[in-house]
Amino acid sequence: MPMKPQTSSPSPRAQPAEQRRAFATVFMIELWERFGFYGMAALMVLYMVQGLGYADERANLSWGALSALVYALPVLGGWAGDRWLGTRRSMLAGAVVLAAGYGLLALPLHRLELLFASLALIAVGNGLFKPNAANLVRRIYETEPARIDSAFTMYYMAVNIGSTVSMLATPWVREVWGWHAAFAVSCAGLLLGLAHYRWMRDALHWAGSAADAQPVGARRAAALLAGVALATALGAFVLAHVELADLGVAALGVGVLGAYMVVLRRAHAHERPGLYTAGVLVLEVGLFFVFYQQMSTSLTLFALRNVDTELRIAGGLALHMLPAQFQALNPIWIMVLSPGLAWLYTRLARGPGDLSLEAKFALGFVAVAAGFAVFAASGLAAVDGRVPAWFVVAGYGLISLGELLLSGLGLAVIARHVPARLSGLLMGAFFAVSGISMYLGGLVANLAQVPVGAQLSAQQTLPLYLHLFGRLSLVSLGGFALAMLLLGALRLAAARPGPG
Repeated sequence: MPMKPQTSSPSPRAQPAEQRRAFATVFMIELWERFGFYGMAALMVLYMVQGLGYADERANLSWGALSALVYALPVLGGWAGDRWLGTRRSMLAGAVVLAAGYGLLALPLHRLELLFASLALIAVGNGLFKPNAANLVRRIYETEPARIDSAFTMYYMAVNIGSTVSMLATPWVREVWGWHAAFAVSCAGLLLGLAHYRWMRDALHWAGSAADAQPVGARRAAALLAGVALATALGAFVLAHVELADLGVAALGVGVLGAYMVVLRRAHAHERPGLYTAGVLVLEVGLFFVFYQQMSTSLTLFALRNVDTELRIAGGLALHMLPAQFQALNPIWIMVLSPGLAWLYTRLARGPGDLSLEAKFALGFVAVAAGFAVFAASGLAAVDGRVPAWFVVAGYGLISLGELLLSGLGLAVIARHVPARLSGLLMGAFFAVSGISMYLGGLVANLAQVPVGAQLSAQQTLPLYLHLFGRLSLVSLGGFALAMLLLGALRLAAARPGPG
C-alpha cells in the first residue's frame, strides 16, 4: 500500500515566520556540520604530507578518493531520506556518524587503520547528512519558487560561515597543540550543532518526506546501523588501497549515468525537459569541482612552498597567515558576496530581466578562469620563488564568485527542474558527480607534484604551479563556451513552436 505523503511538502498554512524558523534550524546545523568538515579538510593534505610523510601524489589521490566517497554516498543518503528513513532523520543520523568520525581522528593514535576508518565514517555521515539538509531547504520553500535561488544562496552562506571559522581555528590549534587536538575541535563543533538541533527540532515538524511520519522501529534502526558499518568498512578499504580508486570512480560514473537514464525513462513526458536541463547543468557543476579541488590540494601546497604568508599593506606587515589558513579565503569571500547575490536574485526575479541559471553558469566559468589567471600571473611578482599573498587573496575572490554562480546554484538546479518525488535521489546524484570531479581534480593537482624524495627550492617548485594554473584558466574558458552553447540551445528549443 503506498505511503500517504503526509509531510512531503510544507503545510499550506505555513506562515513566513514558520518558514524562517525552519530554515534557521537547518542553517545552524549545516553551519556546524561544515565547521567540522572543513576544519578537518583544511589540514588533511598537509597532515598526510607533513605528519605522515606521504608524497604529493599519494596525498592528492587519497584526498581525491575521500572526496569521491564524500560526494558519492549522498546518492544512497538521498534515497534513504526520500523513501526509507525520512529526510529529517537521515540528516540527524548523518550528523551523529560525522561526530563519531571526527572523534576517532582526535584520538592520539598514529595508526593508518584508524585514519582510514575515521575518514570512511566521515564520508558515510556526509552521505546521510548532505542531500537531506539541502532537500529540507527545498521543501521549506517549494511553494514559493521565486525564493528558491535566494534561499539556497543563503544556505550556501551557512556552509561558509562554519568553514571560515574552522579553517582559521584548526591550523592555529594544530600549531599550538598538535594535529589531533585540531581534529578534536571539528568534533566539538559538530556536537554543538547537534545540541542546537535538539533544542530547535520542533521548528521542522512540518517539513520533511513522507518517511519521516513513519515510526523507526527496531528493524529499521538495526538496518541503519548495519548499513553504516558496511559502508564504513568498504570506504576504509578503498582509502587503504587508493590504487583501486580509478576503478571505483569509473564504476560510480557508470552507476550515476545508469540511474539518470532509468529516471528519464520512467519520468512523465512533461518532466523530461526539466530533467534534461538539470542533467546538463549538473555536468557543468561537475566541471567546476575539478577547479574547486585545487583549493585543498595544489593551492594549499602552493601556499606552503611558494607564497609569502605575510599580507602587507603599503610595505607594512598587516597579517601573518599559516599555509592551511589560506583556504579560509574561499568561505570569507563567499560570505562577503552571498548577501548581495541573494538580494540581486530576488530583485531580478520580480522583474522581466532575471538571468537564467544557464547565464549565471556561464558567468561563473568566466570568474573561475580569471581567478586562475591571477594565480598564474602571480609569478611575475615573485621574489626568491615566493609570490605576494595579495595575488592569492584576489584569485580566491574570483574563484569564490564563480563558486556562488556555479556550485551555489547547483542545488537550485535540482530544486527548480526536478519533480519533488525525485529531488532527494537527484540531489544525491548531483553530489556523486561532484565527487567524481573532485577525484579528477586530485589527478589534475598531480600535474604539479613534487617528485618523490626530491628536495626542490621555491624557485624550482614555482614553475610547476604556475603552469598548472595557466592551463586551468584555459580549461575554465572552455566551460564558459559550453555554457553559452547550452544557453543558445535551450533558447532555440523554447522558441520552437510545438506540434499543431
